[in-house]
Amino acid sequence: MTNAGIRLNPHVAALPPYNAGMNIAVARKLSGRDEIAALASNENPHGCSPKVRAALAGLDPSRYADPACVALRAALGAKLDVAPERIVVGNGSEEMIAAICRAVLQPGATVVTVSPGFGLHEIEALANGASVVKVAMAEDLGFDIDAIVAAMAEKPAIVFLSSPSNPVGPALDHAGLSRMLAAVPKETLFVLDEAYFEFTDGDTPDGLKVLRDTALAHVVLRTFSKAYGLAGLRVGYAVVSDERLARTMTSAKTPFNVNAAAQIAAVAALEDEEWMHRSVAAVKAERERMAAAVAAMGLFAPKSQTNFLFLDVRRDSQAAMDHFLSEGIIVKPWKEKGFETFVRVTVGSSAENDRFLAALGRWLTA
Repeated sequence: MTNAGIRLNPHVAALPPYNAGMNIAVARKLSGRDEIAALASNENPHGCSPKVRAALAGLDPSRYADPACVALRAALGAKLDVAPERIVVGNGSEEMIAAICRAVLQPGATVVTVSPGFGLHEIEALANGASVVKVAMAEDLGFDIDAIVAAMAEKPAIVFLSSPSNPVGPALDHAGLSRMLAAVPKETLFVLDEAYFEFTDGDTPDGLKVLRDTALAHVVLRTFSKAYGLAGLRVGYAVVSDERLARTMTSAKTPFNVNAAAQIAAVAALEDEEWMHRSVAAVKAERERMAAAVAAMGLFAPKSQTNFLFLDVRRDSQAAMDHFLSEGIIVKPWKEKGFETFVRVTVGSSAENDRFLAALGRWLTA
């Protein structure tokens, strides 16, 4: 029995739940099916590089991981042409979002993000006592640059923006990103979440390269969970505009936050970029095939630069999820106000995508 007299942190107690994808074991139990197509969490259907599996064979789990992630930060620094002192590594990029908020936000601060958007950009800000301004995406679900620029004029402490967008899919173009960066106040930390950058087409701006030529306080977030297939090991990283901010973010996270297996796997993944590029190319080809099939059904899905589609299924998304689950397919129903008829579906293997498209057809005719 809990002590009803304890005082809870009101900022945390009131947080909205994070909309996580359903676990495969739960899906098997609920659907009664053994073969599950897990298309809710944007995992890589090709797994990870064989070099990662080979590297993990040498792991000694009795030893603590390097708390400073020296080898991994050095490898990232060499790949990205960034000083390792400006790289902070976390237990997924989610931990980096939390560290940013802890490092920067003070009582009364304001954070700007977009809607629909990645839940933790809002949740972590609220957990630190900030108020959150959510700028609606444009009617076509592209970025409303004018509205974002107007929100930044109020000098928020942080702007969180994912490009490509999670959950919508489009990426900022060069003109849009340039307009936005020109409007960032000097008091504002601009956080560009590029978790899906590897899946973009060739004309999408590279936030790291664009921001390094500015004087703005900024963070670029990336991850090993998607393109590199390391979702279960949780490795994300932040490339930070200056060492002072990097040190403060490091202080805001827990020690030994990235486990030994994750560090070994991430270094090995960077040593096999060829595997990653082949995997991404296959996912992008399937993404375009799925998008064409969805369009042929007369359904709306914004152009995606990620490994998923954000799809208007025209009826309640929870009912749609139940329909797909009954066929052994996990999708993510979207729950933000105004988007209750949308689901987010991961680009899986060719066979999984065929299953999804067939089930979608049956949903439309039900």
